[in-house]
Amino acid sequence: MGWPLAFVLSWQPTRFEAVAAIEELEATLAQLRALGYAGVELAVRDPATVPASPLRALLERYGLRVPAIGTGQAWVEEGLSLTHPDAAVRRAALARLEAHLELAAEWGSLVIIGLIRGRLMAGVDRAQALEWLSEAIARLADRAAYPVRLALEPLNRYETDLLNTVEEALSLIERVGRSQVGVLLDTFHANIEEASLERAIARAGDRLFHVHIADSNRRAPGWGHLDFESVLKALREAGYRGWLSAEVLPQPSLEEAMAQVARWARIALNRSPK
Repeated sequence: MGWPLAFVLSWQPTRFEAVAAIEELEATLAQLRALGYAGVELAVRDPATVPASPLRALLERYGLRVPAIGTGQAWVEEGLSLTHPDAAVRRAALARLEAHLELAAEWGSLVIIGLIRGRLMAGVDRAQALEWLSEAIARLADRAAYPVRLALEPLNRYETDLLNTVEEALSLIERVGRSQVGVLLDTFHANIEEASLERAIARAGDRLFHVHIADSNRRAPGWGHLDFESVLKALREAGYRGWLSAEVLPQPSLEEAMAQVARWARIALNRSPK
């Protein structure tokens, strides 16, 4: 089984080091197409800054889809969080995500709930944060028009202390109780937090909506020490039919990182499973 390949780029400059900002949009899209990518995942701080229709025309010109929209920059750059102790900040985060849903509906993308969930802050205990988070996600799910889905991404402990593992994400998803809410598994984060990437994939099962690929050092696959053959085998066994989206450090350059992901994919995705 093969999966369509995407590369994660930021629509605007960002302090988040694992995503490169698009400086020359059309040239970058042309490079992705030439390398064999099927899509580009866009990290978008504020959908109001994105000219959706012209960009869609440009994506169609190069035959590229947008499988997912990242939302974490609203936290990184503005401090918007669904679990912030200030109710006004929580409302602003929810409104921003509602705008992301509208953009996603135009492109047929899913919306990622990652860093924008925030982290535990003074005066807020874990139970309260999870209650706010589940209420917000349920509201977003109820507003999302088909085929927009929400993907909750477990992140490593150095980025947040809320939902670090697939098991924790699934527990919240069960609490939310909406079929269009699932899991995004990122191999970089899972390598830190999961006892076994393969068991985490199996546990996610049909709730696995999206996969980010990055090696152990957050560089392109093949430039670290993760056993991707075993990971891909687990994805096949789980019946995963979504995208593989590379969220990697743009090192030693964006162009070299894009090329390495494509080289890795040509070999790994055509290799017979164990």
